[in-house]
Amino acid sequence: MNPVERFTALLRGPEPMLAMAPMQDVTVLPVWRLVAERGNADFYVTEYFRVHADYHPRRELLRLITENPTGRPILAQMIGNDIPALVRVARELQQYPVAAIDLNLGCPAPVVYKKCAGGGLLREPARIDAILGALRDAVTIPFTVKTRVGFDDPAVFDTLLPIFAKHRPDLVAVHGRTVKQMMRTEVSYDLIARAARELACPVLANGNVDSAEKAAWVERETGARGVMIGRGAIRNPWIFRQIREHRRGEPIFQPSGREVLAYVRELYDALSSPDFAEPLQVSRMKKFLNYIGEGVEPTGRFLHDIRRARTKADFFGVCEEHLSHDQPMALAPYPSAVKSSEPEPDACAI
Repeated sequence: MNPVERFTALLRGPEPMLAMAPMQDVTVLPVWRLVAERGNADFYVTEYFRVHADYHPRRELLRLITENPTGRPILAQMIGNDIPALVRVARELQQYPVAAIDLNLGCPAPVVYKKCAGGGLLREPARIDAILGALRDAVTIPFTVKTRVGFDDPAVFDTLLPIFAKHRPDLVAVHGRTVKQMMRTEVSYDLIARAARELACPVLANGNVDSAEKAAWVERETGARGVMIGRGAIRNPWIFRQIREHRRGEPIFQPSGREVLAYVRELYDALSSPDFAEPLQVSRMKKFLNYIGEGVEPTGRFLHDIRRARTKADFFGVCEEHLSHDQPMALAPYPSAVKSSEPEPDACAI
């Protein structure tokens, strides 16, 4: 089957779906490969193509599609508000082996929403209506939407849901927070449940899915057709495997500390580039360790120490101190470690 046929089979099939959420500058090609090797999602969504009047898809982002290392369907995500440009780029992207075109209505990064793109569009339902109508006409393969429940007030979800229903997307992924809430509050799973009840298409639940048990609870409570996971899959690339094991009633695999350490080493090597001096490479890795470190130990000391590392030797000295052991690790976030995590608004984990 081609990517469109495979994705359509997922949409129509009886099994709950597992999706890897897009995170700007985080879910890059090597990260997809490492996640795929440890369990694999059912499908992946690209970082966004930032569409404007004179935009053409960047070669670097197109590699996510043309060099797909996962063997699973890829959805090409666009972000923007210029309708002719969105239509033009959507048509261009359909010439590549993508399974669907996805519209980002949830990115909470200020640099995005202040330009009335991503989550900023949630302040303008009428403009969303026009964009969805134009894209529904232009997209001949599955068309999907990734959204939050509002910009600063979830009451707008009352207006958004009928607009989504009107334009018949093939799937809607809902992050149960507003844009202004970022990642800081509890997720409104009740609003995701409402979307699952009211929309004719499959709905995926997104937000704080950090274990196999939590995924099962979210699917049960919301009635969603599955879950979309971003930060949780960076922290624990085995999570999709674990969710499937839980569904089958099998023992759930937990990696040892040394296996987590090996993942960090592979991640470091995969993201290394001759263009980055060692201090810059270490600094870049700290973005990923912000997620991984939440599940390493409960005091926040790991994250405290890793943020002060300046060299590769310092960085891996901290990692080895905490991970050179054979004990199984759940990798669910410890509350105290989460509180000590620095926010990453530019990661745009929607």
